[in-house]
Amino acid sequence: MEDLKRTPLHDIHKRNGGHIVPFAGWEMPVRFSSIKEEHIAVRTNAGIFDVSHMGEFIIHGPEAVKFVDMLITNSVGSLENYQICYSPMCNDKGGIVDDLLAYKFNESKIMLVVNASNIEKDFDWVVKKSADYDVAVENESANFAQIAIQGPNAEKILQKTVVSELGKIGFFHFRELTFNNGITAIVSRTGYTGEDGFEIYMASASAEKMWIDIMEAGKDSALLPIGLGARDTLRFEAKLMLYGNELDDATSPVEAGLKWAMDINKDFIGKDRALKEIENKPARALVGFEMEERAIPRHGYAIFAGDEEVGIVTSGTFAPFLEKYLGLGYVSRSHRKRGTQIEISIRGKNKKAVIVKTPFYKKQYKKD
Repeated sequence: MEDLKRTPLHDIHKRNGGHIVPFAGWEMPVRFSSIKEEHIAVRTNAGIFDVSHMGEFIIHGPEAVKFVDMLITNSVGSLENYQICYSPMCNDKGGIVDDLLAYKFNESKIMLVVNASNIEKDFDWVVKKSADYDVAVENESANFAQIAIQGPNAEKILQKTVVSELGKIGFFHFRELTFNNGITAIVSRTGYTGEDGFEIYMASASAEKMWIDIMEAGKDSALLPIGLGARDTLRFEAKLMLYGNELDDATSPVEAGLKWAMDINKDFIGKDRALKEIENKPARALVGFEMEERAIPRHGYAIFAGDEEVGIVTSGTFAPFLEKYLGLGYVSRSHRKRGTQIEISIRGKNKKAVIVKTPFYKKQYKKD
């Protein structure tokens, strides 16, 4: 594991029995108990995640909103202060550089939260595109730690650690709060699991104390630490995108079904391709499917309709909560409809599957 980065919570994970693996240049816990147990805990109770490997860029200056609105497909200008939007960030050809969250503090300060595997690539891109705008771009990733608590009991547990009423934080909104332990942090309510929950951004030096205090608050509720394995199965059941699987530099937001995260009434990088695909329909579409035979469809497996190869699997697993073998993948547009019979090539044998409605799991977010 040479040259791999460690989060501020690395030692506490090792003490708690975390199974550490390399991930996106980091040493991260893939599980603490079992992926299934951790997955079910988040669906039925609550789990706590170390997501300090994620990247945070601060963009500030008089043209912060103008710049970010050009940079990403969604609209920051239409957000209220302390509101968040999810958005792809496209390259000049309309492929996706990354998908991210944009936190709007005010007209002159925005935080972008990007994927760990893309921090350097994203920062270079953002800096390059900022040249013509009156803004400063700072990569604050090394200075932030991020802890997430997710699940139906997340609010009840986290409320024990802070006086401010967490119920007042709406979905895709955030606040700057001081916790009972004296730590000041950004607290948001977005989620990457399909469940209600919060993300806490704080100085790296405060992470271990915050983790311990939240675990103590959740002691009577059987709060569990959750690794990257369950984080992936949870996001998969809720059909939340994973960069490098469903999204990449060649894939467009329209292909990925992310038209809802695009504001075509403003200019943004990659808009020309988006408009063409909206008008003419892209050649392929992202679909969900259920295996009709006991087999796990893995990333990169070919999808067939009869003898014709019609697509490729992006993600697949045995879904722990739904107890089904499920997958996501891109197929040619003519094979995208629900009920279409397909086959997945798994270790040299084609296994039967059928295209189904997504998301597989109905999201349980708190709506205003």
